[in-house]
Amino acid sequence: MTAKLGALGARADVLAGNLEDGVPPERKETARAELVRIAREGELGGAALWARVNALDSPWALDDIVRLVGEAGERIAVLMLPKVEGAWDIHYADRLIAQVEARAGLSRPVLLHAVIETALGVINVEEIAAASPRMAGMSLGPADLAASRGMRTSRVGGGHPGYTVLADPGEPGAPRASSLQDLWHHTLARIVDACAATAIQPFYGPFGDIADLAGCEAQFRAAFVMGAVGAWSLHPDQIEVALRVFSPDPDEVAHARRVLEALPDGAGAQMLDGAMQDDATWKQCRALVDLAGMLAQRDPELAARYRLA
Repeated sequence: MTAKLGALGARADVLAGNLEDGVPPERKETARAELVRIAREGELGGAALWARVNALDSPWALDDIVRLVGEAGERIAVLMLPKVEGAWDIHYADRLIAQVEARAGLSRPVLLHAVIETALGVINVEEIAAASPRMAGMSLGPADLAASRGMRTSRVGGGHPGYTVLADPGEPGAPRASSLQDLWHHTLARIVDACAATAIQPFYGPFGDIADLAGCEAQFRAAFVMGAVGAWSLHPDQIEVALRVFSPDPDEVAHARRVLEALPDGAGAQMLDGAMQDDATWKQCRALVDLAGMLAQRDPELAARYRLA
């Protein structure tokens, strides 16, 4: 896995070292030491390095934070805190990181990212987002959240065949169409709103069925439309899905640019292609064009597709 990091980092924005659920207890210390080594010596292909530490109520979290920040804080951009349940978790991590940063003489702060994966965390999501200037963003953690809620699913993200709506009855005995509903819509909307209100970044979590790329794309796309800036990939194939989904469609970008040209200062209202455009739609289009411009700076292919090359 270490040998593949450079190639993966050339395709992804972030590489996340996971010390939590993916590591059995007897391997925790070995995994921590290896992540410190990778942070200090590894070739990451241009991606930022984040580290997902163990839960703050575990016996490993203290050493995770002290060693990662103290020995590799110059290379680790963000610490991901799993199972965050309230502002108190962020306050504790903030104070501890500040102490280790001062002792290590770091030149920049290590930021924090909260993973929301308990019912209590969802209830307190607004306070969590605003708990510290270190907060960089939040992610949905669907598997642990499902367990916390007692949801009747064993899937990691995505839909469930038992969570559907039926079309209205037609002729007696005729089959009725059904549609999957989004189990995670409410929670993700809460996360997006909390992040937007505090100028931090919301992420969708993992999609567990690696073989179902169509389902992964549908879930990622719904998150993108709602305002999420990215999603966590569990497999290299999902990176390509995320890159495609979280980059605005060139036709939408072209339309947004036409709106900006029709209303240069965002004032007033005009009809464009049969639809009303005003200050509110101007702001939507401005955000879309700005995102396309940011992505085009890193990706020459996207720059060409957006006609920004």
